[in-house]
Amino acid sequence: MSPALITRVYVGVGSNMGDKLSNCRKAVRLVGGMEDTSLVERSPFYRTEPLGLTDQDWYVNGVIGIQTYLSPQDLLRSLLSIETHMGRVRNERWGPRIIDLDILLYGNRVIDETNLTIPHPLMHRRRFVLIPMVQLDPDLIHPVLGRTMKELSDDLSGEGQAVAPVDGE
Repeated sequence: MSPALITRVYVGVGSNMGDKLSNCRKAVRLVGGMEDTSLVERSPFYRTEPLGLTDQDWYVNGVIGIQTYLSPQDLLRSLLSIETHMGRVRNERWGPRIIDLDILLYGNRVIDETNLTIPHPLMHRRRFVLIPMVQLDPDLIHPVLGRTMKELSDDLSGEGQAVAPVDGE
C-alpha cells in the first residue's frame, strides 16, 4: 500500500444567517483544525448577492486553500460534519444557511460521483467563488475547462452577482 499524498484543495465558505462573518471565520478555524488537514491560505470575505433563491439575505463568502491527506469522500464527510456541528439544516435548495462549505477543487482531480462532483459544477459561473479564487491564485487552471481563474472571472456577466468587500477584511 502506498502512502497517502497531500493534496491542495480549495473550499468555498459562505453564510447568510446570524453573524455571517463570524460564522465564516469559525468554519475556517474548524476546517483548519481537522485531522490530516492544514489551512494554507484564506481569501478576503465578500458580501454577495444571493443566486437561485433571491428572496433572502445577502451572503458573506470567501475561499480557503487547505492541504489534506483526506480522500475527497472523507473530506466531504468532515465538511458536512462541521456544517451540522454549526447548526446547518438543509430545508431548501439554495435557501438560507448558517454555513456552507463546498469543495471547489481537489488538486487537479475530476470526480463525478453520486454525492460529489469536483470541480464544483457551478464554480465557473459564480462571481462569489471566482473573485476570491483570483485573490488566492489567478493563474490556477480549471481542470475541466482549461482556463485560469482570472480568465473565468473576466468572462462573467455582472448581472445579479454583486460582490463587495466586507468592511474590516
